Parts: sequence; C-alpha cells; structure tokens
Amino acid sequence: MRKDVHAPRTNGNGYRKGPLLLRGSQIPEQTADHALLFNDDGADWLHKDPWRVMRIQSEFVEGFGALAELGPAISVFGSARTPQDHPDYLAAVEIGRLLVEAGYAVITGGGPGIMEAANKGAHEAGGVSVGLGIELPFEQGMNQYVNLGVNFRYFFARKTMFVKYAQGFIVMPGGFGTFDELFESLTLVQTHKVTGFPLALFGSAFWNPMLDWLHGPVLARGMISPADPELMHLTDNPAEAVRYMLERGAQLAADERAAQVAAMDLRPEG
Repeated sequence: MRKDVHAPRTNGNGYRKGPLLLRGSQIPEQTADHALLFNDDGADWLHKDPWRVMRIQSEFVEGFGALAELGPAISVFGSARTPQDHPDYLAAVEIGRLLVEAGYAVITGGGPGIMEAANKGAHEAGGVSVGLGIELPFEQGMNQYVNLGVNFRYFFARKTMFVKYAQGFIVMPGGFGTFDELFESLTLVQTHKVTGFPLALFGSAFWNPMLDWLHGPVLARGMISPADPELMHLTDNPAEAVRYMLERGAQLAADERAAQVAAMDLRPEG
C-alpha cells in the first residue's frame, strides 16, 4: 500500500468525525471503517469491537431519527470529482430541481461534484436537500446546498439510509463509489430485498460500454438473467430521468399492491 493513502487533503470544509469537526493536523490518519476492518494478530478486538457495536447502533438510530419523516425521496449518485462547469454537473442541478418540482426530496452523499449539483438544484427549488456524509481519510465536508445533513463513520450504515429512505436511484457518471452504490442497488432489486425501486442511468456515452459488457459476456456465461439489465433505464435527458422515477415507481408500487392482494386471497380461511 502506498505510504500516502491516508494523507489528509485540505479543502477547508473540515473533517467530520461523529459530532467533531477537525481540520489540518487534527485529522486522523485512520477512519472508523479502517479500524473496524483492520485485522491484526492481537486480541484487542475482544475489548474494542463490542464497544464499536454501540457506536454502529447509534449511527443507525441517528439516521433513522433524522430521516423518518422525510417523505418521498430519490437518491442521486455520481462522481465527487465532476467540475462545476461540466455538462454532467449542470444536468445534475436540473435533475435536483425537477425532482423537487415532482414532489421528491433529494438525497446525495453530501460531497462535491455531482452530489453538490443535485443538492444545489433541490435547494434552489425550495425543496429538502439531504446529504449523507461519510468520514474519509481526507477533508471533503458537506456541501453548502445541504439543508438536512447526517454524517456517518461507517459506509454500511450510510448505504442503508440511501436505500431505506429513497423511492428510486438516479445514477450519474462516477467512479468506484458510484459503481458500488449502483451494483448494490441492483443486487437488492435482483434478490427481491427491495421492491418497487426504479433505477435510471444518466449519460449513455458513459454507461453504454458497461451495458454492452452486461448484455455480452456476463449474460452469455449465464451470470445474470436476460431480464436483469432491464432493471436500468438509460437516458441523456434530465426530465426523462425524473419522469421515469414517477412513472416506473407508480407502476412498481401498483404491481406490489396487486401481489399483496393476490397473496391475501390465497390464504386459507379460518
């Protein structure tokens, strides 16, 4: 591993560690996630890990408490590295605005780039602009357009909130973090852990090579079923992405209600 992997990068927004705000030399070189996953030869974990469970529990409780009354929301994912003058940034601003006008709150990771853009569109439209931040080994901070922010130490607690409180995902071009969120959501839908969950990919030039790979060698080797790639709707139009959230979401919700009614009808009497 490179020596500078955990070296802090400063942008002035501050490093959030639970309730603490740290800057400069106060930024730790190890995150809570790294400490949890690090495996050494000692037995210190016998004494530390049970206490970590309490901290993990508190993150879930705080997240649930902050978002329980959020109402309909859509999670928007994408790169933190997208500059403000990039077409993807401008499209994400438009998506955030249109989502609010359609009656949704907007949930992002709370950082810069695409996250900032979607939060900006939601905030300027007068809607609820949610940021779910994460403790990282460099300063990222919550962007200025978030009006409801929650900071997390652990990725898995944060990712639960993205899914639990959203009625769909819009996925913009991004890197490993975006891919992780995309494929986790697809896995949850494919395995029926969640239902009624529309997913739109924005940016055909960016996503088409991945879709070709899924339709090609992945499908040819039987790793997925022919219906699995159809879980994603590809578009280059912000209005179409939002319209898909509304229309596909309504259709999936109706299908789920019909399935529940059918299951009730099949129950034996008495």
